[in-house]
Amino acid sequence: MQKPKLGFWNIWNMSFGFLGIQFGFALQGSTMSRIFETLGAAKDDIPLLWIAAPLAGLIVQPIIGYLSDHTWHKTLGRRRPFFLIGAILSSIALLFMPYSSEVWMAAGLLLVLDASINISMEPFRALVADKLPESQRSYGFVVQTLIIGVGTWVASNLPKWVNNTLEISNEAAPGVVPDSVKVAFGVGAFVFITSILVTIFTTKEYSPEEMAAFDDAGEPEEKKGMLETIMGTYALMPTIMKKLGVVQFFSWFAFFAMWTLANPALTTHIYDAPKPDIVEYAQLDDAGEPILDADRVTLFLNDQSAADYKTADKAYNEASDDVGSKMGIYGLTSMLFALLLTFYTSFKAINRKYIHMASLFLGALGFLYMFYSPGEPDNLYISFSLIGIAWGSILSMPYAMLSSSVESSKMGLMMGVFNMFIVIPQIIAAVGGVVLLHNLIGEESIHAMTIAGIFLVIAAFSNLLITNKKAIMYQPVLENE
Repeated sequence: MQKPKLGFWNIWNMSFGFLGIQFGFALQGSTMSRIFETLGAAKDDIPLLWIAAPLAGLIVQPIIGYLSDHTWHKTLGRRRPFFLIGAILSSIALLFMPYSSEVWMAAGLLLVLDASINISMEPFRALVADKLPESQRSYGFVVQTLIIGVGTWVASNLPKWVNNTLEISNEAAPGVVPDSVKVAFGVGAFVFITSILVTIFTTKEYSPEEMAAFDDAGEPEEKKGMLETIMGTYALMPTIMKKLGVVQFFSWFAFFAMWTLANPALTTHIYDAPKPDIVEYAQLDDAGEPILDADRVTLFLNDQSAADYKTADKAYNEASDDVGSKMGIYGLTSMLFALLLTFYTSFKAINRKYIHMASLFLGALGFLYMFYSPGEPDNLYISFSLIGIAWGSILSMPYAMLSSSVESSKMGLMMGVFNMFIVIPQIIAAVGGVVLLHNLIGEESIHAMTIAGIFLVIAAFSNLLITNKKAIMYQPVLENE
């Protein structure tokens, strides 16, 4: 028996929770490095402080994938219990994150936030394969990408909008996160839980019996424990997954470089407004640390030093707001790219491999162009627009190619295992890979964006490894209707 095809609004509702998930990821991606810098982290230490995020994914994703494959709740179904648990935990972490007073506290909350987002996100990928027939899966992943694009654009602009529209200050004392960022994270927490609830209340899942009756259910799997099943999946990884994994490795290394170092790189190289070092303006103790008064307020050298620090910090915060806003462009263009694919794939066949390859080349051009744009913030519209095309493809094409080549009954686990090709490159980048590579070019942090461009070029060429015709070719949704 074939799964029935779903209409646009059914697919939209089942994917709508990704809006909240992407609010969490976008606030994290556009603002976490700013928070770390505000709390006193050195530029080259920032990628390592991010390591909690990919580590959480490496551990959580396959476990949640396995558990969601083997869960059935009479009210919430198979995937939705995990949507709800992850949403509650993520919203709490978002609320507390900007109130961190120390770097270690922010890094710890980042671990909680990323692990919680993964609890919600991982089953969303599998839900597309659960609910949609083969002919609609690319369509389903593209709709998810459309929603992700909206979330990225809006969430990345939140701190700037809060400051400009609500007139909530983006300035704060040394070591304190501005109120505009705190409000933005609060809005993010509300959107996260609300959008997940929309999906939970509007989407019905197929029961295990219904899933078993569909043609793509595959053979009943042998009963094994979770650890044995996960390790067995790693050992017997399909060839298509390995080849796609190479593409994913270089793609996600590039984007991790952007998320961790775009703010220090661009505020310095494009805006000439780096985060001011409080040590240059404050009175210092014998250990070279700023002296605080009884109210834990920094004592400056004199009134002029205090004014100079405030001016430099204001310039940095305004530049950071603008960097975050312009980063949101990649979400907007990924949304438009996804919308174009949605309409096109409704009527025409596509070659997923070559679309993904071309998209990654355009993203690489966007990263490389940043180096040639000092003092030209408007050029970032071009860079992030091109990066958005790559991002839109990264969020849809690899998953569509993979879902066409694995059994539906193991889709959650397969998606979880596949995501190791997302988290491993991020871990390598975090422990020094991105800093080491960009220092080979030069000490300026803008070279992290150059490395991102080079890695996307390698990712693009890696698509040539993919030869599975079933994965590559996609037939239109309306075929035979």
